[in-house]
Amino acid sequence: MEVDASGDEVNNHRKSNGKKKTWTELKKEVRNVRRQLSSISSKIPSYFEFKEMVAENETRFCRIYFLSTLSSGRETTLLYCDVPFDYAKSKVETYPWQPLLESSFQAQGHFSREEQMQMERKRCVIWGITAFDYQPSIGRFVFPASGSVFYCDDQQTQQTPLHPHELEHFVPISSHLNPQMCPWNPDLIAYINNCDLWVHHIISCCDVRLTYARKGSTDLSEEPLSAGIPSYITQEEFNRYTGFWWQPVSIFSGGDIYHILYEEVDESKVELLYLPCFGDEKELEVYRFPRAGTKNAKSTLKIAQFRLTSTNEIEVLPYLHLSDSITSLSLDMEYLVRAGWTPDGKHVWAKVLDRKQSHEQLLLLPFCSFVSSDPAKEIYTNHVENNPAAQVIYEEVSEVWINVTDVLYFFTQENPNEITFLWASEETGFRHLYIVTVELLMASERKVNNKGAKLAEVSKRIKKKIALTSGEWEVSESDVWVNEKKRLVYFIGLKDSPLERHLYVVDTENLHEPLRLTASGFSHSVAMNDDCTLFVTIQSSVGQPHFGQVYQICYSPNNPFTVQALGYFIEPSALPSSYRQPELFSHRLQSGHLIYGMLFKPPNMRVGEKYPTVLTIYGGPEVQLVTNSYKGMRYLRQYLLSSEGYVVVSIDCRGSRHRGVAFESHIKSRMGTVEIADQVEVLLWLSETTGIIDLERVAVHGWSYGGYLSLMGLIQRPDIFKVAVAGAPVTSWTLYDTGYTERYMGTPEKNVAGYSTGSVIDNANRFPDEFFFLRENRLLIIHGLRDENVHFAHTSQLINALIKAGKPYQLQIYPTERHSLRHLDTSEHYETTLLSFLQQHL
Repeated sequence: MEVDASGDEVNNHRKSNGKKKTWTELKKEVRNVRRQLSSISSKIPSYFEFKEMVAENETRFCRIYFLSTLSSGRETTLLYCDVPFDYAKSKVETYPWQPLLESSFQAQGHFSREEQMQMERKRCVIWGITAFDYQPSIGRFVFPASGSVFYCDDQQTQQTPLHPHELEHFVPISSHLNPQMCPWNPDLIAYINNCDLWVHHIISCCDVRLTYARKGSTDLSEEPLSAGIPSYITQEEFNRYTGFWWQPVSIFSGGDIYHILYEEVDESKVELLYLPCFGDEKELEVYRFPRAGTKNAKSTLKIAQFRLTSTNEIEVLPYLHLSDSITSLSLDMEYLVRAGWTPDGKHVWAKVLDRKQSHEQLLLLPFCSFVSSDPAKEIYTNHVENNPAAQVIYEEVSEVWINVTDVLYFFTQENPNEITFLWASEETGFRHLYIVTVELLMASERKVNNKGAKLAEVSKRIKKKIALTSGEWEVSESDVWVNEKKRLVYFIGLKDSPLERHLYVVDTENLHEPLRLTASGFSHSVAMNDDCTLFVTIQSSVGQPHFGQVYQICYSPNNPFTVQALGYFIEPSALPSSYRQPELFSHRLQSGHLIYGMLFKPPNMRVGEKYPTVLTIYGGPEVQLVTNSYKGMRYLRQYLLSSEGYVVVSIDCRGSRHRGVAFESHIKSRMGTVEIADQVEVLLWLSETTGIIDLERVAVHGWSYGGYLSLMGLIQRPDIFKVAVAGAPVTSWTLYDTGYTERYMGTPEKNVAGYSTGSVIDNANRFPDEFFFLRENRLLIIHGLRDENVHFAHTSQLINALIKAGKPYQLQIYPTERHSLRHLDTSEHYETTLLSFLQQHL
């Protein structure tokens, strides 16, 4: 940014008279940059759904639903735009956004603590409606808002905007987590209330509790069980946020019996964590949190069942459980990472991992492998030898770790003795797509091992395995669409560049190189309708803010498919001339690895002058900072620093995502000990190449893993980094959770040296006292006291170690904040603190 809202030049970190800026002046600059970035950043839609409709004049159009914020609003709500299927038009149109809900709709109440915690796990930073369930058969929407659940129907016969109806309850309900409609009866809505599974019937307003995991105690130590809600580890480290799944179709005559698969979690062996509360809340918050090397939660799958009577009463039936436990099929199962039903409703499937996360198995569990918890009330008699057996149908072993994906699609089953599915694997070193056909094991063929588990030799039952993609590039861990009729698979990948996400298509029968369908020079987020005839893309680049287009996929006998642009739902916008876009660069390390980085330059640079520099760092797995996409508000910190006269550098070195297994696994068993070397090598090269970096005034700053590496940077290279600002840092991997830490480091018991050398606390005596005997104040630590992810204990134990070692430090605490800073006043205070500290000490 070169100018502020008034058109005046923006000064750097010192005023024109050479004096440093006051706190008030820095706070004003923070607000100016926030306002400027916000004014040129689009409202980005999410959660797309599509429905084909017919207008009164019998013309066809597609209504596209999504979540976003209108220009006049602040909270996220349900919106839509209508796209006509008029191929004759050559002019690309713009489709206006329309509110689906009445503007007067205002949900009352507050999110429960359970809902707040789930938003933290999802890194959800929007307010208002954050998610919804949609049933296209009747156009029904169900969504949680402000601690309650609402529904409305968009059926074309009604005029929009719609007035949502709140679910009426005859019993007290404290929370409504993950409300989901029954796929074949949308009058039934299942949800989680106080860690148990409930179902609501819209017509009768009846709420029925289906599970009784919780017994009613307010003492969490006496309530280790939950039903339908995943454990903390499953949500935080494996990105699964729901723990129940409706059977997609009824497989029994009559259709009056309903089944919901659910996960029961036993956390009786998991440690309790106590967090302080401030403000209006006075009680301690209590959580289950398994630290590295300690006991995890245990999961099992059960099926809740009930009957809907002719008078719309819900009659609960005895739950079903597996005749043999999952652990009898998968002897080393530790984590239940994914689960669900096959599309025909005849099988349950589950993805499981071992404790080391190097062995993944896909289990297929026929409905008949679940038996009644009350044999006297057994209503099914289909447990016979000619039925399929519960079995492992696929498995993988990795020498490093398994990155869990959402890619799993079961094709229509043509042979009852076989099953075919789409799978994603990193077995070649890069994630690619495969179609696998497996011969099913029948009950009469089951083999029993010496522990009583009924197993088959998995590899011998794989009849066919076809690689759809290959090469030194990655397919996305999600975002896959299948058109079975046309034998086409659409997917998001990084084939053209690791910096750009694109939509590709591949023919499953006539294999060829995947065809890119989206425009190069941009990075794309894509949503597609169910029959793969329409897709939307939100695209951007470092120099182009987000804009959205709608595309039609046309199929014909002579040409398998063509892509036609129909119009915009977000129009392209030009950036103001004052905007300074970041520059992408690459550098090949001495090791031979190609590294990508991003450079933010300050305004009004003078030739030959060197500038104080801030390395904004993450550096850990599962994250990619450098992409050819518009950064906007998500990179507010970088823009803010550059506007104040700092050169800002971000680098994705070895250990970051989307570059293949070998690249990411560089950190295996040695987190914190190898990342800084790569960062410094690139930083020194960049300094020599550009001539704008003052190597005597370099700061390092990051949050979470980036905060951890900021501390490690000051420990390992105090000659390079004059100061470090560490936000919510990990300081010892023994304090962090099992799922993340053990994936990359193993257990503390088996990797003693790795945990010690990677511990900031164990190396606290290596922090510098001052900078070349001139000044101290080289370390600032920032942490939210209610951080439920990287607990404040990381910081408090580090402070104790620093005091014992006689090392100087500064500390900024935010008493009411968690791992992410949620409140605007806190964010502005943190950003002002960052500028003030750097101004004083860099």
